[in-house]
Amino acid sequence: MLRLRGAGVSFGDRTLWSGLDLDVAPGEFIAVLGPNGAGKTTLLRAVLGQQQLTEGTLEFLGRPVGRGHRRIGYVPQQRLMEAGTPLRTRDMIALGVTGHRWGLRRESAAERATIDSLVDEVGASSFASAPVASLSGGEQQRARVGQALAAEPALLLCDEPLISLDLRHQRGVTELIDRQRRARGAAVVFVTHDVNPILDVVDRVLYLAGGRFRIGTPDEVLQAPVLSELYGTPVDVVRTMGRIVIVGGQGHDDHHPDEHDDDEGLVR
Repeated sequence: MLRLRGAGVSFGDRTLWSGLDLDVAPGEFIAVLGPNGAGKTTLLRAVLGQQQLTEGTLEFLGRPVGRGHRRIGYVPQQRLMEAGTPLRTRDMIALGVTGHRWGLRRESAAERATIDSLVDEVGASSFASAPVASLSGGEQQRARVGQALAAEPALLLCDEPLISLDLRHQRGVTELIDRQRRARGAAVVFVTHDVNPILDVVDRVLYLAGGRFRIGTPDEVLQAPVLSELYGTPVDVVRTMGRIVIVGGQGHDDHHPDEHDDDEGLVR
């Protein structure tokens, strides 16, 4: 589905990550973790064709990536719509079906059926006619997931989609994405600063830190020796009440973003 070989991105003398080899299989759920500015969002931008690699190769469905591939769905970070935005929930989801075409025309019967089905699948039927700006954060994210699923993507990229959501809505959005990837066989690459809400659906973890990375199951990667090596300083991994808490030494929560990477938050 997605293949990176010797991939890397640098800005000047700063390397976000390099030498990255990664194969993502159909239906696989990959969590991308790491501290601020490690290059998590930059990885998604590279897959979207918005950021060139400085080394290595990246292929999607056996071909080099380009901008705006219809088989890649994208769920952005949670950003609430401004009050007064007239866009309805159904209209927002419909953009995933009709937004690529030129000009204005009525939806075809097939398009209308697809949009109505998506509205139902993401649990948005009760607020389909409501302005998006009037929705809760969780409801807005459901609409964004519906929009991302509209083209039946082979790959779904999620960039911190749970930020600003309460625990109930985090669970709802996570279950929605997991249910859809299982039903459609789509791979998911899910950037997050907190692995706990998605821990029970993750197949593998890609942890980026200090220009290096580790790939494996959550149990293989989220260990004190592994993360201590990545950070180059002692790191504790505490498991308590079904949650994983990563406790770093001094400086671990320092934020050193660059203009190309808006990662936020320390993984927990």
